[in-house]
Amino acid sequence: MPQLPDDLDAVAVRTWCSLALEALGRERAEIDAINVYPIADGDTGTNLYLTVESAAAAVEAVFAAHETGATAPATADAVRAMAHGALIGARGNSGTILAQLLRGMAGVLADGGDAAHLRRALTRAADAARRAVAHPVEGTVLTVAAAAAEAAEGGEPDLRTVVHAAYDGALAALARTPEQLAVLGRAGVVDAGGRGLVAVLGALVETVTGQAPVRGPRTAPGKAPTPVDGGSVVGLPVGGTPVEGGPAGGFPAGGVPEAGVPAGEGPLDCPEDGVAGPAFEVIYLLEAGDEQVARLRTRLDALGDSLVVVGGDGLWHVHVHVDDAGAAVEAGVEAGRPYRIRITHFATESGHDLRVQAEPAQRAVVVVVPGDGLAGLCTEAGATTVIARPGEPPASGELVDAIRRAHAREVVLLPNDAALRHTAAAAAEQARTEGVRVALVPTRAAVQGIAALAVHEPDRGFDEDVVAMTAAAGATRYAELAVAERQSWTMAGICQAGDILGLIDGDVAVIGADVPATARTVLDRMLAAGGELVTLVLGEDVPDSLADALEEHVREGYLAVDTVVYRGGHQRAPLLIGVE
Repeated sequence: MPQLPDDLDAVAVRTWCSLALEALGRERAEIDAINVYPIADGDTGTNLYLTVESAAAAVEAVFAAHETGATAPATADAVRAMAHGALIGARGNSGTILAQLLRGMAGVLADGGDAAHLRRALTRAADAARRAVAHPVEGTVLTVAAAAAEAAEGGEPDLRTVVHAAYDGALAALARTPEQLAVLGRAGVVDAGGRGLVAVLGALVETVTGQAPVRGPRTAPGKAPTPVDGGSVVGLPVGGTPVEGGPAGGFPAGGVPEAGVPAGEGPLDCPEDGVAGPAFEVIYLLEAGDEQVARLRTRLDALGDSLVVVGGDGLWHVHVHVDDAGAAVEAGVEAGRPYRIRITHFATESGHDLRVQAEPAQRAVVVVVPGDGLAGLCTEAGATTVIARPGEPPASGELVDAIRRAHAREVVLLPNDAALRHTAAAAAEQARTEGVRVALVPTRAAVQGIAALAVHEPDRGFDEDVVAMTAAAGATRYAELAVAERQSWTMAGICQAGDILGLIDGDVAVIGADVPATARTVLDRMLAAGGELVTLVLGEDVPDSLADALEEHVREGYLAVDTVVYRGGHQRAPLLIGVE
């Protein structure tokens, strides 16, 4: 039996993320089914799952970076990675709020993971999440988070006691949400976001105690599912023990107020029955300062509702429901640098759009690229792109979204990163369950993806096209230049911090003092085995003079070898090289 933690160290944070992801994976469909607020679009469980998936992936990346070391990462590194991963991967209203909750907790847990710090972390998280929402509404995940923090303040100063108290407080508050929010009471369900938070806190209980919380009956006795939104049936799935004073027998999972109990007034952000709300959900990450974000909040609040802006230190996650999606994005452009922009039409997502939808294309290509420049290049070639920014690999849900956006019967997926193999495989499998034929070409670098895209022919047979693209990618050797962050052993010897590393096919082959000389050495090694075309992808801050010098080097030293140059924009490596 694994040793139980006495405090929330890095290993415990890793376990918590893993267990939370498992819990949300089990309950995702059930949470989706009770999602009626603020929009009955049935995706809260999925959004929470994808948010935690991104948080867990970020924590795993921290541990992967310490694999060669004798000790685990510092707690501060793990909790900050968790918060950052949740921020960049947050989905929907619920996921955005959860990201802020985790960010609030991380700010305290970075200094310590004992019972006292956890109490303060829960309080900080609840306060931060409430401040992030433009118009807080009771009976939502905000209420559940506040109750968890309040419950944790009482009792003995013991970590296990604190996590149990927080979980029990959240569970009791969840049971009361139908009394506080009229739309929940009418539908006969608890708040879906709050239900997801209870699952996350239950995972924390299991992390600290080694045992999952005891779950009770699945539904409230004597309460049938209630039709909502024009006839769709919302079930009452929820585990949970009876809670004294809870609605409909006290079962928090699907409880509703007893007959005759007033459900309360409708919230400001919740449209009345029969009145359509905003048409679009707009989400994006934003690089901006605090003053710009304050003005952005005011402008977006005037455009729509369900406004949540979370983050800090120059990076923010913006979520809002509006009728004018363009104006919401334009506001972000004026405030700073928005990216990972996602616009969802609620009617289309809910399946209620009566307009005739365009027929899907026969075939499309979805490609992951490391920067804006290559995204533009691939888009011009007809591909649907997903940008993987430095330290922010896309989660499987983001790849599934891109496959859906491609709107095709057949899709070729190019992950362009060996580390994304499993993520891309999971996305492909999910898309196949939705009726899309997906072929995953295991490209390991952006230059291999460019080579594959260059031979793509949508008019030929699918299998034939996939074989041709796979062959082109496989015939392309790849390299990149990187800057060493610390002294370490490599395949080419010992490098020092600040050295320029030339990686060929993923392994360090050259250690140099500057970019131009290292790039020339890498090219010479790659071209020694032959080649017909050299592809150079320059990073954002790399001058054009480097490309000119390398082109001349190839022209003078290797007859009949052509060179093409692309601007990659903001990417991790200053230079990517392909030889085919």
